[in-house]
Amino acid sequence: MADTTFILLIRHGENEYVANHKLAGRTPGVHLNDRGRAQAEALVKLLEEQPLAAIYSSPLVRCVETARPLAAARNLPVIEEPAFLEVDYGDWHGADLRELAKLPEWRKVQHTPSTFRFPNGESLREVQNRAVAGVEMVRQRHPNEVVAVFAHGDVIRTTLAHYLGAPLDLFQRIVVQTASISVLAFHDGAPSILAMNWTATLPKLEIKTDPAAAAHPTDGSAPSGDATAVIATAERR
Repeated sequence: MADTTFILLIRHGENEYVANHKLAGRTPGVHLNDRGRAQAEALVKLLEEQPLAAIYSSPLVRCVETARPLAAARNLPVIEEPAFLEVDYGDWHGADLRELAKLPEWRKVQHTPSTFRFPNGESLREVQNRAVAGVEMVRQRHPNEVVAVFAHGDVIRTTLAHYLGAPLDLFQRIVVQTASISVLAFHDGAPSILAMNWTATLPKLEIKTDPAAAAHPTDGSAPSGDATAVIATAERR
């Protein structure tokens, strides 16, 4: 039988580092600010119709704080997963982005990120590899379910680039705002992207068995060839 999994990639809410143009990275103790807490509460309403089965999060506190209101509303635990941890920016942690933009290395980050390693930190290729491995782990663990994953901007953008089939050197073209939602769908393991940088109420995601629809899907996907396949539909509301 075919299986479908939806994964919602959700960026954490705003914090003072975002508001002040600083690179938080893995700096400990970076909490949501007032706007970030409001964004986290708003996600409860935005996702109220989604049949969430599990909630994963980067272990960093700003991600966990963004996930908690939704987890409380659904009576689900927040599963902390290191695969979704923020980039290790090394010596750049806590720096002002406006000052970093003046460095010659900044051009590499923007135009050839696949060749760049942050000083005493990670390469973006390593970030993409571990994040995609995390998504694949979640997909395999949750067949026929909808799962939320709370992570960080560059983690989400490099992941989306992978599933778009876009070169890592173009990932900077993808915009992922705080508390935005991007939606990956996997049908029999084959990925598709249903939404990126969504900040309004999502179409309702449903997973259901419908033999007729499996043979003649209405969502633009190819027929599965299995009359008892599990299919996914997205209804705009």
